[in-house]
Amino acid sequence: MLYIKTRHDRQLTHLSSLNLFIEKHQKPKKAQRRIHLIFAMKFSSLGAALAFSLPLVEGSPQYTNSKPPSCRFGLEWSQKDILQRPDDFTWDLLYWEGKFHQNDVAYNTKNGMSYDGTQLDWKTGMLTKKHTFSAASKEALQIMLYAQAISGSKEAARFLTPENLQAAPAFAASIMETKLNTYKQFNQTYPGFGGFLPWIKTDVQKISPQNDWDDRVPGLDNGELVWAVYACIEALQRQSSAKFHKIADGWQHWLEYVASTAPKIFYMGKGKICAVTAISDQTLPVNHKQQSYKCETETYLDDPYEGELLTYFLQFFTNLSKKDKQTLWEYKRPKLEKAEYNKSGVGPITVRKGFWFSSHEIWNQLELPYHDVEIVRRLFKNGERARTCNSVVTRSPGLYASVNNSTDPKTDEIIGYISPAGIPSIASQKDQELDVITPYGVFPVVLFDKAIGLAWWRNMIVAKKMQNPYGSTESTRIDGEGVSALVTWDSKVTTVVALMGGVVDLVRDRMKSDGIYKEFLEITEREHVRVFGHDLKGEDIKFCLPNNQVPDAGLKDFTACQK
Repeated sequence: MLYIKTRHDRQLTHLSSLNLFIEKHQKPKKAQRRIHLIFAMKFSSLGAALAFSLPLVEGSPQYTNSKPPSCRFGLEWSQKDILQRPDDFTWDLLYWEGKFHQNDVAYNTKNGMSYDGTQLDWKTGMLTKKHTFSAASKEALQIMLYAQAISGSKEAARFLTPENLQAAPAFAASIMETKLNTYKQFNQTYPGFGGFLPWIKTDVQKISPQNDWDDRVPGLDNGELVWAVYACIEALQRQSSAKFHKIADGWQHWLEYVASTAPKIFYMGKGKICAVTAISDQTLPVNHKQQSYKCETETYLDDPYEGELLTYFLQFFTNLSKKDKQTLWEYKRPKLEKAEYNKSGVGPITVRKGFWFSSHEIWNQLELPYHDVEIVRRLFKNGERARTCNSVVTRSPGLYASVNNSTDPKTDEIIGYISPAGIPSIASQKDQELDVITPYGVFPVVLFDKAIGLAWWRNMIVAKKMQNPYGSTESTRIDGEGVSALVTWDSKVTTVVALMGGVVDLVRDRMKSDGIYKEFLEITEREHVRVFGHDLKGEDIKFCLPNNQVPDAGLKDFTACQK
């Protein structure tokens, strides 16, 4: 399995102006649901945006905090407070994490596209150098967030439009409309990608591939993207507004197009899905006689983690033969393995063996309804028992996930990216770097127990410099001697989306409408039962709460973020 998480920061080049890419096979609209238009307004900051606002979902938690929390609100909460009032803590968290969602910090309002993130001044915590690139994975998080907002999530509204919660659905939909036009332009300019995205330059109107992503495209990130779009289409189609339906139709056209190109771009036969595909010429259409595709290396998406999202997309939405679809699962079976966590009196706990056992590997659980399969839900819950208790056993003050390393204050540069961060004893990759923890390591825990997940989140962000004017900071060393002065989609919005349950409810409903939900359950159960059976060890073990803190090693909090 390959994780394409390189970090680049280069100037963009302007592209010639081009227009639309494809309009075909419009999917019939589903029956409309209960949400009604209640008032009109305009978003001048986005130009001619949608003029509609929708009511929020009934039954959301009733939050009691009425005034904005302080920037350093984490210091005002104890672990006990969070366990007793997790919803109120969530409300504070969403307010400040939402400060990330600004033009030239998280995204570009002109084209609707995400940025990877933005670096922070070491002293003040204010933004300095923007990462002017992005990838399909960041796009996926952005679109998942918007899908929830369009659906009427009060939590998504708190993040996006805290001063006017009712405005969030239209605000999110307007960005999705802008983003769609950008995707169309990109495909028209670079048809060889078949609608998919490489790592891209996003700080100008017409996006283009990052310099070292010419003629190559990653499978994992695009698997994350397609299911986020699938969820957002469902959210848009549920609304009564014709404007929302038009946006949904446009995204449905895009989804159908990438479904038509996916086999040629990513599938090389015999069950092999390319981790990265090499394109002979990104300016030629997919079916041009001089166009060709091949796996860049012999590294394939044969994992049971995030890469599985593309496998399920090929299974349900492409014209692969029945035999090829069966071969997809047969080829990847060796990577779905059983492991047991058993350390310092904790265990044994039956878990799915990780690659690194990084929280990043759990991304697919934000998008597909894995937890609807009982054995899988129990198995994945066991994984979070192991994750939380391992940090207690090893005296770590936080949880591990692939993340940016610390900032060098002398050069203002990030000291690389740490992919191998997880739990070596239950991972296939034993050589890991375990001196850096990250708040987003909690998001898989949040999917099962919000209060305990938030207790771990707080335990990391109370460390020096771990809150800033845009919410939580990327990562901290466990010895307290450094932080990554950076804010990114990965390290923030994974947790934010997890607090909303991911987009699983939207995907489940759409799967049912499309007649693929039952097949999803059958495949998921079949593949897991053959490895794990129905009996698991360690289900009586409780999730562990943090016992250790990041020490004060002399760092000073950001001056622009105080209590």
